[in-house]
Amino acid sequence: MSGFDRNWLALREPVDARSRDRALLEGAVEAIENAAKGTVLDIGCGTGSTFRMLAPEVGKDVRWRLFDRDPHLLDEAGRRHGNVLELLQGDLNDIEALPLADVGLVTASALFDLCSEEFVHRFVHRIAEAGIGLYAALNYDGEMRWSKPHPLDEVIAAIFNAHQLSDKGFGVALGPSAWEFLADRLRKNGYTVRTAGSPWIMTAAEADLQRLFLAGVMRAVFEYGELDEEEIGDWADFRHRMVDREDSLCHVGHQDVLALQ
Repeated sequence: MSGFDRNWLALREPVDARSRDRALLEGAVEAIENAAKGTVLDIGCGTGSTFRMLAPEVGKDVRWRLFDRDPHLLDEAGRRHGNVLELLQGDLNDIEALPLADVGLVTASALFDLCSEEFVHRFVHRIAEAGIGLYAALNYDGEMRWSKPHPLDEVIAAIFNAHQLSDKGFGVALGPSAWEFLADRLRKNGYTVRTAGSPWIMTAAEADLQRLFLAGVMRAVFEYGELDEEEIGDWADFRHRMVDREDSLCHVGHQDVLALQ
């Protein structure tokens, strides 16, 4: 499942790429190269950004199996990469049906903060039972700040984080605490787990991504209904004025998780 707009995915891909923790990325590559099983399964794959990040780093031939609910994003992945990929459409909630045959590592990006405790329990049990490792990158951790402050920044971030706990298709989401819960469940299922921060640092060069990010924050805050529209509008106007300034930075926290048996 992804349910995300192609434009959003395209704009975030280069920021994701530079934000991933390099040591954990290298650990994932090493795990792929050393795995007895020759397939990597990327879940919630979108148009294939995780494949594009990892594949050039891997020093041997492996099979890449990409799994998503959205057929349009899978079509785009196929258009870009042709027969290099095995593309499968399905619902991640049907964990027992996940295509784990010959899989040595499961990968996911920006996924688990959308998932519930119950989903994580079932997912971790499934991959642990199959003896498969996990590289889960870019899980939102609740940190949102700007180099040019506004009085409502902390309130807006808190409301957005509360909204992140709503159901995103996998039950009531863990939101910013997902990466810690995921790491804990993996450890309790016998994995050696490493975590590392992978924050976005957006500058004026990412102005279009910042604007889409702000639009998403505003939608969430409007839906939550705790601030009046004028307050939200004042904050949004200020933030939009800052987007194109070279001295203005937007920091959005993420965490990477690598779990191996």
